[in-house]
Formats: sequence, C-alpha cells, structure tokens
Amino acid sequence: MLNLYNVTKVYPNQVKALDDVSLTIKKGEFVFLVGPSGAGKTTLTRVIFREELPTRGQVLFNGKNILRLRGREVALYRRKIGMVFQDFRLLPQKTVFENVAFALQVSGAGKQEISRRVPEALARVGLEGKENMLPAQLSGGEQQRVSIARAIVREPVLLIADEPTGNLDPDTAWELMELFQQINQQGTTIIMSTHAREIVDALQKRVIALEAGRVVRDQESGGYRHESI
Repeated sequence: MLNLYNVTKVYPNQVKALDDVSLTIKKGEFVFLVGPSGAGKTTLTRVIFREELPTRGQVLFNGKNILRLRGREVALYRRKIGMVFQDFRLLPQKTVFENVAFALQVSGAGKQEISRRVPEALARVGLEGKENMLPAQLSGGEQQRVSIARAIVREPVLLIADEPTGNLDPDTAWELMELFQQINQQGTTIIMSTHAREIVDALQKRVIALEAGRVVRDQESGGYRHESI
C-alpha cells in the first residue's frame, strides 16, 4: 500500500529531519511511530500526507509516486487519507455536524450525501445526539471524537493520527484507542505517532521507532521501549 524508499528531508536551516528512511506499510496494518521529540515522526507523517516534499527519495502509494502529483491530483490523493491531530483543530463557531460536514463540503459533496454520511460518522464515534453542540460545549474526549469523525467521514483507506491522546486523561485515551482499533478492524490502515508508552506496550502492534530522523527499530509486535529511546 505505502512504500518509502531512502527518504531524506533536510530543511533550509540544514536540520535533517529524516535520514534515509525506507518503509513498507501494508493495507490494514496498525502502526505506532515512537521516539523522542524531534525524532522525525511528524515530518514523516507530513511527507506521507504530501504536506512536505522530501529532499531525496521516493514515496509510493498503491504503486504511484505521490511526489509527482500536481494540482488537483494532490487534492484527490489527500481525500484517501484522514488526519487526526493532538489539538483537535475544530472550527469553534461551527457545530459538531458542521465540523464533520466541512470535510465533505471541501471535496464537493452534495447536501444529500452530507446528510447521510455525517450522522453515520458521528454514530461510529459514539456522538449521536451531539450534532448541534459547539466544540466548547464538549469534553476533550468528545472533541477528539469529532476530529476522528471528520477524519473518517470520507471513508479514507489510511488514517494518520499525530499524538491523538496527548491532551487527554488516561481513561479517555483508552476509550479512544478502542475506537481506533474498531476503525482498523473495519479495514482502515492506521499510522499513529505517540509518546503513550502504556498504550503501545499493551496493544503490541507494529512499532516503528525513530531517532534523529532514522529508523532504529521496526518490530512486528512490540512495545515502546528501546535501549536508545
């Protein structure tokens, strides 16, 4: 599904965020990206989403080099990917329904499709009855559920989550991890960067550890800890 070959990213200030990264991620996998702050996790997800272009290397999605995409092709590619962020990034003046609907509106969906798909997405994340509430009226966990609904409403094949439980208490974090696992079991590939050691240790998913922009460990079923992290 996703192949990275010798991907290096050097910023104009000469900071090397990624250093010769090669990875293969298969359809349906659940992958944790771990490592200290500054290890390159966020840059890696930005490269996959094509927010960043690597200095060197190739990124193939279902066999197509995404670095060669232009204009509308980039937008079409990104529609296949859902993004979940640590800080939710909800629009404060829009309701729950409107926040989720926005992801469909920007891709040109009509009113009928929106009226069908938004309630379905909200039901999947357990937010029935919250459609008309504003983000400020919700708990942190509920706001992140809205963010997840927005990410999955277009039925992406890949979901990227950047520290999605970082601002949440442990109980809420575990509830959301159960939700992510359900989404994964329904066929969506998930790449999640996290510092949540307890979650990574307990779930025993594939773990890719980064340090100084390099992959220092790629373990099929592993925990967070590594001698150099």
